[in-house]
Amino acid sequence: MRALPGLRGLRGPPSLQLPLLLLCLLAAVRRGWADGNTTGAKATGPSWGGRARLGPASPLTTLPIREEMMTKYSNLSLESHNISLTASPLTTLPIREEMMTKYSNLSLESHSISLTEQSSVPVEKNITLERPSRIELTCNFTASGDVNSVNVTWKKGDEQLTNYCINATGKNLYTQYMFTIINSNQMGNYSCFFEEEKKQRGTFNFRVPEVQGKNKPLVTYVGDSTVLICKCQHCSPLNWTWYSSNGSIQVPVDVHVNDKYAINGTNANETRLKIMQLSEDDKGSYWCHAVFQLGESQMHVELVVLSYLVPLKPFLGIVVEVIILVAIILFCEMYTQKKKMHTDDGKEFEQVEQLKSDDSNGVENNAPRHRKSESVSQ
Repeated sequence: MRALPGLRGLRGPPSLQLPLLLLCLLAAVRRGWADGNTTGAKATGPSWGGRARLGPASPLTTLPIREEMMTKYSNLSLESHNISLTASPLTTLPIREEMMTKYSNLSLESHSISLTEQSSVPVEKNITLERPSRIELTCNFTASGDVNSVNVTWKKGDEQLTNYCINATGKNLYTQYMFTIINSNQMGNYSCFFEEEKKQRGTFNFRVPEVQGKNKPLVTYVGDSTVLICKCQHCSPLNWTWYSSNGSIQVPVDVHVNDKYAINGTNANETRLKIMQLSEDDKGSYWCHAVFQLGESQMHVELVVLSYLVPLKPFLGIVVEVIILVAIILFCEMYTQKKKMHTDDGKEFEQVEQLKSDDSNGVENNAPRHRKSESVSQ
């Protein structure tokens, strides 16, 4: 039997020639497939001979080929390996157990929701979480028919979840989802769905603690000092940060650059921003940001800075109105008095004329009487 041209370098005992031939054929086929060649002669000629001169016949002769392939295609993605790891649900169990062991020292938060077929609206529960914790969510559904016909699913937002437990007792169907929240990306809404005749949903809303401040605008005056306060009840933020905004842009308040600001707090759950020598440019919105391990929370305080003329404007307006009213009254009085004086002067003139006319009439009447008395005396 003639040896192939590409195998002239092969030497060894007869008992090893057949395995060695098979290994060389396998290596050549694999390399030809990786290079994308279609002809076997091109892939098997020089490469076989080169591999035969590397050393004695041994299964380890395929390692250089594998190293060369890994070096040549090192820039390719390894998504296929990830898919193979998650192909079976059982492969996630060791990872889950490792995570649960790693975070076993975290506190356990247990929350539950009860649903029935008569629930007309989704049931929601708000959960405030400040630090990383192990979470245990339970949904209880009371069915009227067969619980085996109820479809149960879990979602985080719109993302489908797996590795949840389902248990049935009589007409009650329980489902439980356990996980660990260690960063802000795991916060959000977790919902359980029970689908029989209609779909029922229970939602757990995870959020960081809320920051509380002054809801009404804080009014102060130019030249004064004021203190803005933000608090967080029953929580201790890692850090507080103040921002000022006069519109849509927020600018950090830097106490090291501008000495008119001072930030302090008596407790870890409280922060105070003191603003000295206020001017009208200091008015606007001030935001306090509380930083937690699982996210941030913020609150704004509205500051109104007025000049001292502002409160005087209503008073000045009232004074002007009073002055105008008094002037109108005085003018009316003067006009009335003047009109009355003209009326009195006219009446006096008429009285004088009347007296004169009466006197003249009296003289004329006395003359005939005098004559008549003389005639009678004669």
